[in-house]
Amino acid sequence: MDFLTRRPIAHRGLHDGNVGVCENSLSAFRKAIDRDFAIELDVRLSADGKAIVFHDDTLERLTGIEGLLIDQPAPDLGTIKLGRTSDTIPTLADTLELVSGRVPVVIEMKPEGAGNGALAKAVAADLAGYDGPAAAMSFDHDLLAAFRETGSSVPLGLTAEGIGDPALDRHYEALPLGVSFVSYHVKGLPNRFVSHVRDTLGMPVITWTVRTPEDVAATQAHADQMTFEDFDPDR
Repeated sequence: MDFLTRRPIAHRGLHDGNVGVCENSLSAFRKAIDRDFAIELDVRLSADGKAIVFHDDTLERLTGIEGLLIDQPAPDLGTIKLGRTSDTIPTLADTLELVSGRVPVVIEMKPEGAGNGALAKAVAADLAGYDGPAAAMSFDHDLLAAFRETGSSVPLGLTAEGIGDPALDRHYEALPLGVSFVSYHVKGLPNRFVSHVRDTLGMPVITWTVRTPEDVAATQAHADQMTFEDFDPDR
């Protein structure tokens, strides 16, 4: 698991706020690779059961097109431009081919309800023949369980947030699902759950999404690496 903490992780790739380089685009991933940053990305399920690299459940924010991503097949999604750029919506398979093991990839699986099992299988299938460092994670406990049921050996993590007891107690329920790391909202640090994960279980904790010097300081004090956006952590 050293690959998860070796270098800062670029949130949705090294984009510029969707001006000239869009989040979760192949261009953003190329820029992260050029700087030797790990890559965090989001995946959703297409109508034909493929893992698609995209954050929102709807297409409108980044493409201007109305409708749900899950209603479109992967070939059609691959023709849709991201913002005003020449990039189109990539599949996870496209992304892994581009990265080709040069930097770690951290894949956040977005909840798809009844489609959780299909998404878990699609991600596991894409990762089955991938030789580079990679990990999968999710907020959704059912999705974590579905991914573990695929038999994939890829490290699995819990994405989490919150500071109150109900939220923290819920996080403990994910640990028996085969979780080997945690990605925690930086604004929720420190807390007893993260301390337990690091100090008692010896698992790494990464933070999301780090944007300020205060966020960097919180990560350095209470976690092992950051998922960053909107600044250069090497400067």
